[in-house]
Amino acid sequence: MLVVAVAGCTAAEDEPSPPVPGVAESLEAEFASVVQDVLPSVVEISHDGGVGSGVVFDDQGHIVTNAHVVGTGTEFEVRLAASSVVRPATLVASYPVEDLAVIRVADTTGLVPARFGDTRDLRVGDLVLAMGSPLGLESSVTQGIVSALGRTVPEPPQAEIGFPGTALRQVIQTSAPINPGNSGGALVDLDSEVVGLPTLAAVNPGIGGAAPGVGFAIPADIVSSLARQIIEHGRVVDSGRAALGITVATVTNDRGEPVGAGVAAVDPDGPAAVAGVQVGDLIIQVDGEEVRTAQDLRALIAARKPGDVVRLTVVRPPAAEPHTFTINLGELPAA
Repeated sequence: MLVVAVAGCTAAEDEPSPPVPGVAESLEAEFASVVQDVLPSVVEISHDGGVGSGVVFDDQGHIVTNAHVVGTGTEFEVRLAASSVVRPATLVASYPVEDLAVIRVADTTGLVPARFGDTRDLRVGDLVLAMGSPLGLESSVTQGIVSALGRTVPEPPQAEIGFPGTALRQVIQTSAPINPGNSGGALVDLDSEVVGLPTLAAVNPGIGGAAPGVGFAIPADIVSSLARQIIEHGRVVDSGRAALGITVATVTNDRGEPVGAGVAAVDPDGPAAVAGVQVGDLIIQVDGEEVRTAQDLRALIAARKPGDVVRLTVVRPPAAEPHTFTINLGELPAA
């Protein structure tokens, strides 16, 4: 208290110092600066009545978005932030395995490429902004934090748009609200760098509908790597994803309850075939973790890397006793 009193009794009484901005004012100014920097790089994508978002990737007109935003379409309409002008765009390639796609506009006038950051620099608790066109409300911004890193999240199929479903790997969980239309937009840090593409929100299993404050974004390093491959080669040539070399489907019991992932096809040269897995086998565990559906299996394998060794527990009808195979995971073929 003595120090405070002395500090207040100085010659500065006649010349008051300018007020020091509070924490709230500084944060508001930082948010506004980030929005001003990044929002011009976020676009609205529409086709066949559907609306999603995208991020300008380079000055050649390439825009990254989600595969489920483009669906089976090949032609789109793109609108820049704060603009009424619609530009035609065409599909470069879609890669549903990672729910990513690249489209391209021929008219590059006024395009502002975003800066993509390094997801390895993110920390749980970092402030982030989600930018996109939720519910068709273009140039919308929401705010939250990084809630978790490195999640593996199953993404269900959407038959109405031709999306087969997948398991997203290494995703960023965020509390920034993500709604329909945000997909393919930008998750941005306070350095004005895109750190992820918002892709889906968690569903509340008890009551249905989106679970508030639980959204997921594909990390920027995966986005950048795959987008560059698509732009250079017209497809993904190096997936970086682990694979068993099998095709599976969910098997249910006579009560309709899922009981495992049934092997419907086996790549004769794949790692599962080499280990002895056969068509008709029912996969019930991976490294001791229960497998009840095909989506469970995809998520568990997506969390591994090519070259990892896993123990696959199967039941081979008519035998009832489970058998465990040790499998050295391969790499998902390029698309």
